[in-house]
Amino acid sequence: MLYDLTLHMGYIYDTLASGARHIIRIMPLSIPGRQRLIAGTLSVTPSPEERTVFDDFFQQSATSVFLRAPHDKLDIRMQARVSVESPSLTADFSPQLSRLPAELASVWSLDPQSPHHLAGISPRIGENAAIAAYARETIKPGMTIREIAMALCKRIYKDFKYDGEATTVDTTPAEAFKLKRGVCQDFSHIMISALRSLGIPAGYVSGFLRTIPPAGKERLEGADAMHAWVRVWCGEATGYIELDPTNDIVAGSDHIVVGYGRDYSDIAPVIGVLKSYGNQQTTQAVDVIPVKH
Repeated sequence: MLYDLTLHMGYIYDTLASGARHIIRIMPLSIPGRQRLIAGTLSVTPSPEERTVFDDFFQQSATSVFLRAPHDKLDIRMQARVSVESPSLTADFSPQLSRLPAELASVWSLDPQSPHHLAGISPRIGENAAIAAYARETIKPGMTIREIAMALCKRIYKDFKYDGEATTVDTTPAEAFKLKRGVCQDFSHIMISALRSLGIPAGYVSGFLRTIPPAGKERLEGADAMHAWVRVWCGEATGYIELDPTNDIVAGSDHIVVGYGRDYSDIAPVIGVLKSYGNQQTTQAVDVIPVKH
């Protein structure tokens, strides 16, 4: 699939902000065999005094900007054309859970693709007894790693309610698990926590999801969304698969990858610091438009 993608993020401050430094990660990746960024532009208004583009540890492109002068609003706009292939699941060659530690131990690399980075705790995901018990309840003897991951994906989809008002960007997996509701970030963090409690490496995927309007309805401009889903290491033979617990599906050609990390903290779309006080208003609009050949 070929898409034209646009994103507008706006911030309006109650009082003038200054000395603002932000790191922006919203440009889609090029991933061999999965996705190709054909062209992309990123604009920031007001124009920053300093701007640097760099690759982070996980090899995602990030843009660092510094705005010294006082400003009452910040606009970030991204446009890109992306070609996305639909990853297909082949025969299941993933090991049973009892064999996974040996396969993981045989991986000596600590490069950005190493599953060792996705095991254990990370800044947003710690150990949680309730989530670990939930994971153990889900598995059955003889299940492969892929079967376990897909079973957890399905169970989270069934047991949790999507509710955009129930949580915030800072809600922990433990809090969202108690509520049994939240958004894609919450469901992904819960699934990652559950998988890691079983010793299965799992990480966070940030990206965009094309939404399809109901039959007979026109698509609404800006109605698509930034999205999150889960990357699971299923052993040496299978490698990584990507699952979307918000929708109980394998990530496909409607899922456009921006970045991979241990959890949201590694690939938040915008992070930074500034001098100001009071509150801020934020807006976000996303369009993912298929390009007809």
